[in-house]
Amino acid sequence: MSEMVTTAHDEAGAIGPGRLVLVVGPSGAGKDTLLRLAQAACIDDPEIVFPRRIVTRASSADEDNIAVSQDEFQRAREHGDFAVHWEAHGHSYALPLEINDDIRAGRAVVVNVSRTVIAALRQAYANVVAVTITAPPDVLAQRLAARARHSDGNITERLSRSVDDSSAQADVTILNAGSAEYHSRQLVRVIRNEGWHE
Repeated sequence: MSEMVTTAHDEAGAIGPGRLVLVVGPSGAGKDTLLRLAQAACIDDPEIVFPRRIVTRASSADEDNIAVSQDEFQRAREHGDFAVHWEAHGHSYALPLEINDDIRAGRAVVVNVSRTVIAALRQAYANVVAVTITAPPDVLAQRLAARARHSDGNITERLSRSVDDSSAQADVTILNAGSAEYHSRQLVRVIRNEGWHE
């Protein structure tokens, strides 16, 4: 698996004053489910933005990505349309350049990214909060098997990568082994900068 990150920096330095909330975690952890519930909970708050990722893979029922071809992705990247982009699991991912305007306007921008870009994004943005969503290995295996998405590739390989250092880089870790509604409320409190313990 190769990842590469390119960010669009302000000449004046790190982009702020808004918050960039990075959601990371292993495949099968339930990131998309918690993000979908959190987005629904924040739907009436114009100060919280959930931008759609651009991905060179067809969207699934659990994701709200913008699917593009590799050629379309390459053209957009060369045109400077992305705030950040990276490669993972044989696909290309990006976040739209417009997130920088939201952050400059003081909004909270919530995004699902690879853990490999956390360090670069902490340098590019002034106010970054990293949230790791994870689950016990047996739960991850069950969820990946149930999802049975061809683009996931080898489940055993993905699970072996799930024991990673994203928790060490995280400001908050959510163990998503219980009710999705409960854990989504934890995520919403982080997004709203209210802490997350009940």
